[in-house]
Amino acid sequence: MSAIDDLAAELSKLPGIGRKTALRLTYHLLKQPPEQSRRLASTLASLVERIRRCSVCSNLTEEDPCPICSDRRRDKSILCVVEESADIGAIERAGEFRGVYHVLGGRLSPLDGVGPEDLTVSELLARVQNAAVQEVILATNPSLEGEATALYVQRQLAGKVPMITRIARGLPVGGDLEYADGVTIAQALSARRAM
Repeated sequence: MSAIDDLAAELSKLPGIGRKTALRLTYHLLKQPPEQSRRLASTLASLVERIRRCSVCSNLTEEDPCPICSDRRRDKSILCVVEESADIGAIERAGEFRGVYHVLGGRLSPLDGVGPEDLTVSELLARVQNAAVQEVILATNPSLEGEATALYVQRQLAGKVPMITRIARGLPVGGDLEYADGVTIAQALSARRAM
């Protein structure tokens, strides 16, 4: 196997990157000045050395605890549970949530061999018992696996926290009813609120 094939094989392991795209990226890198490829390799190596999991919330961070957990202005009584660290970025960009997070590190997926023991549920339970958490918001994805994960976590937390909520689902802003599927419309109707 050549060096080109080796790199393409590694790139194709990334999500959303197939064999053709991996080869296209490999050839693109070969067209660049050697220093640019060296910077990319150095940045990747540095990433592995510098990034770790926050000991409090399991978010990916360079500091432990992470900046969100160490921010005294955050409301530590409201805990938002997400599947992955990337989900925190999406919620933070909205600029509305001022609580703290807990990263599960994935979602239940028996077909992929991911069970409850592969997630940080036990750490979440310990965290809820050791802190004055008043509400846990389950913000897993609205997929079959995300729903199963939310239901599992909800059952584990039952009786351990005063309030467990689930993020609302429904129609996106700017969306047209005519193009929405029946499940999305049903969820939007059931999550309706007074005006």
